[in-house]
Amino acid sequence: MRRIVILTGAGMSAESGISTFRSSDGLWENHRVEDVASPEGWEKDPELVLEFYNQRRKQLYEVEPNAAHKALAKLEAKFTVNVITQNVDNLHEKGGSSQVLHLHGELNKARSTIDPEYIIDLDHWELKYGDKCPKGGQLRPHIVWFGEEVPAMEDAVELVAMADILIVIGTSLQVYPAAGLLYYAPEQIPKYLIDPKAIPAYTVNNLTVIPKTAVKGVVPLVEKLLNE
Repeated sequence: MRRIVILTGAGMSAESGISTFRSSDGLWENHRVEDVASPEGWEKDPELVLEFYNQRRKQLYEVEPNAAHKALAKLEAKFTVNVITQNVDNLHEKGGSSQVLHLHGELNKARSTIDPEYIIDLDHWELKYGDKCPKGGQLRPHIVWFGEEVPAMEDAVELVAMADILIVIGTSLQVYPAAGLLYYAPEQIPKYLIDPKAIPAYTVNNLTVIPKTAVKGVVPLVEKLLNE
């Protein structure tokens, strides 16, 4: 069975109503990125960071996967499908995809600040200051912040290297290290880039650019691949 590897960014979830949070002035919900998405911000004001992600998590209960999420899940009827996402929401899973690798962490999980092996699923949207792991460490969002390593990157590289078809959706390919994943795809395989502002930062062989939103680009492409 041929393998399709899919890399998704913020544009994948935008049509479900999840904003990218970063406005034109560089602020996230009126906060500096450094204040709510960095180890330094956490050290400075953990309660602010917890509240910021509580609001993001709360929003997850109000949104649903869009037609693009659901279409990608249909590919599993004919292909081995691996989704690699830069998004921290769970919309790929809710849309039916069974193999999802989260590069930047998961919003509905928390982990210990003193025991990196202690990671739990949250069944509620609120994570409070004072919520601790069994060893007494404060729980923090299970998110890869700016300045932190991306532990899933090696797994992502291996998946991209095994791809028979690569589909990139809703990302500008400007944020590294994720943008560098395309370098690891076999040169000869077909590649698709779906994004309204899709402009690759470098030349990619066998690349088809589809300058559309996720829903408008993904749904017809999935139909095409399923009917080939």
